[in-house]
Amino acid sequence: MTLWLYAAEVWGRPDVEAVCLDLQDTHGQSPPLLLWRLWAITRRRGVDVAVVEHAVAAARRWDHAVTGPLRAARRGLKSALPAVAAAVRAELHGKVGLVELEAERALLDALERLTPDPGGSTEDGLSALVELAAIWGAPAPIATLRRLVEVSR
Repeated sequence: MTLWLYAAEVWGRPDVEAVCLDLQDTHGQSPPLLLWRLWAITRRRGVDVAVVEHAVAAARRWDHAVTGPLRAARRGLKSALPAVAAAVRAELHGKVGLVELEAERALLDALERLTPDPGGSTEDGLSALVELAAIWGAPAPIATLRRLVEVSR
């Protein structure tokens, strides 16, 4: 299963979206990066610290240049802006949301390409997410990361 298909399937599970958005909005984490790490574990693709650091750097650059500005624009369109009708803002909100989703897919595709092939590696999901969050550089509560591991199964 590709990373994109895995992420889409897992995102649709109960509570995954809420936990990922909490990790993003409250704790500064990257949901695509977290889902990449979980996918690598479920696919037994051994990921060492060098690969994690490379993935974090790529995700950080992409978020700064692309998905972050798209997210800000999408969220900004929710606000009442007197010069622009609500219906126009709602239509733009939907279009920007689709572009943001395509940008996240592009990141997931890039992360999949840098992931080693399956090799029988077994890793603990919680430990891997704690390590990833630390390398990402934003503190994330272990309880919330644990919840993501649980709801993503």
